[in-house]
Order: sequence, then C-alpha cells, then structure tokens
Amino acid sequence: MPYDIEPRLLRAFAVVAEELHFTRAAARLFTAQQALSRDVRRLEQRLGSVLFTRTTRQVALTAEGERLLPYARRVLAAHEELDAAWAREERPLIVDCAATVGTGWQVLTAARGAAPEHELVARFHSGLTGAAGEILAGRLDVSFGRVAGLDPAVRGRLEHCPVRYEPMAVLLPEEHRLAALPEVPLDSLAGETLYAAAGNPATAEWTDLAERLFAGRGIGIAAPFPEIEGKGEFVRVVRRRGWSVLASVEFIEVPGMVLRPLVDPVPLSPVSMVWRRGLRHPALTSLRTAAASLATAGAWLTRPQGSWLPPGDAALMRV
Repeated sequence: MPYDIEPRLLRAFAVVAEELHFTRAAARLFTAQQALSRDVRRLEQRLGSVLFTRTTRQVALTAEGERLLPYARRVLAAHEELDAAWAREERPLIVDCAATVGTGWQVLTAARGAAPEHELVARFHSGLTGAAGEILAGRLDVSFGRVAGLDPAVRGRLEHCPVRYEPMAVLLPEEHRLAALPEVPLDSLAGETLYAAAGNPATAEWTDLAERLFAGRGIGIAAPFPEIEGKGEFVRVVRRRGWSVLASVEFIEVPGMVLRPLVDPVPLSPVSMVWRRGLRHPALTSLRTAAASLATAGAWLTRPQGSWLPPGDAALMRV
C-alpha cells in the first residue's frame, strides 16, 4: 500500500462513490469530468485495484471500492480536523473586478450576499494580463477576463473556470452617425478607428481580441496611448480625444456617449474566473458557487446563434 496518496484523489473517489455518477460528482467538486476521471484512474493505479465498474448507463463500486470507502472517509475526516486545528483567522480574499459593473462585480456581489461570513475585498485593475501578474506575485487572489489572451506559461500557473460569454458593444459619441441605432452592425464600423486599450500592457488580452475581431473588416485600432487609470480619467481622455470605444454590453456610463450592442455577428468577450493554482480559501468556493448560479440563471454560458469567438477562446471556454 503506497503511503503518499494525495487527499485530492481520495476525495475524488469518495464523492464518486456517493454520487455513483461522474458528472454530478464533478459538479460537486467544481472540476471537469475529464479531470475527475483522471484522478480516479490515478488512485486505481496507485492501489493496483479497480474501484468502479463503468457502463454507459451506470457506475458501481467494486468489492475493492467498497473496502476502500470507509478508510478514505476516515482519512479525509482526519485531514479536515488537521486543517481546522491549524487554521488561523481567515485572511481576506482579494478579488479584482476591473470596475463596479460587469461580470466580475456581479459575481463578487452575489458571493458577498450568499456568504457574509467571508471577507472579499475588491480591487479594480484594468486587464487580466496585468491582474495575472499580480495573482502570481501573491498581491491578488482572483480576477476575471479572457484567459486565451494570456501567455501560455502564465496560464499554466493559474486555474480558471468559464463564467460568461459577454456580448461586446461600442461606446459612441452622441453625435456619431451610428448613435441613433439601437444596435450597431459590425460591418457598419468599416472605416472607423476604435480605442481598444492599445499601449496598455495590462490589457494586452483585450487589444488582441479587438485585433482578431477587426481583421479584414476595415476597422482600425486607435494608436497606442499610455495606460488610463480610474473612471474619471478614462472619461476625460475618451471625451477629449473623441474616441469611439470597443466595450462590453455592461460598461461604465460616460457623459455625452451612448453604448450600443454590436450585431451581425454578435462578438463575444469570453470571461473566466482566474486564480492561482493550488489556492485554497473558503471564499473561493463561495465565488465559484455564485458564478455558477449566475451563469445558470442568466444563461451566461449559452452562445448566441451566429456569434463570433476565436477558436482558441472557444476551446478554453469548454474546459
């Protein structure tokens, strides 16, 4: 019998044994079914025993699985007791929402309401690229944004779960030729130049998404501009320079400008919740539960028919 079995493998086994259903067990553990199956196989290999019989219709414990279950439960209970015995006062979880509108802010607000015993402290960084660096440095715990735009080496040190396909929009000056439309067809922006945060290294993933969206459509991106910090400064600079802005359908109000959804096709900004690999904190579970509840209630992970999304983003949003 090996002595170095990870508690995670035993937890995966125990939850599958209780549910006798891999999909429901994966949902309970907030993990992908493929990852859960892999953990169960690893445990079977360590023990040299088959723990479940699987068919297309049912999952059942083998005799070896039945034998292991009470031991696994005792080990997990002892592990939880050890955690409790050494627990100190829970530190706040630092959550980057970018702004007090949008997906991240809604998830944070819902988690605070559902779990008021946890302290979730908001930060307002602009861009997941910058936030990812802060997460890896230990100055942030959680952020939201487009993971496909991150450097693969950075992405490999993070965990993420898809939260929402956020429809994109355009912020237009009130006097703009398209401002009177309730929705703006993407091709009607041909010949226009839009601000998409070029020049701000913290938002590189957003500029990259804009470049992919505008390619071949005759839409330009405003020349690089220094990073704009804070809502007030953003409003001042945008109005002063007369920019139209690539945005999401939930965006800060800018006096003298109107926000219009983009259509034909509907471009999507894929939003995932991102945290440091290996992070354990009770409030992280609260955030993930809130994100899953909002996604279900709002059909956030249902792609609109005829929508646009780069293939690499689509693949990561299916994880």
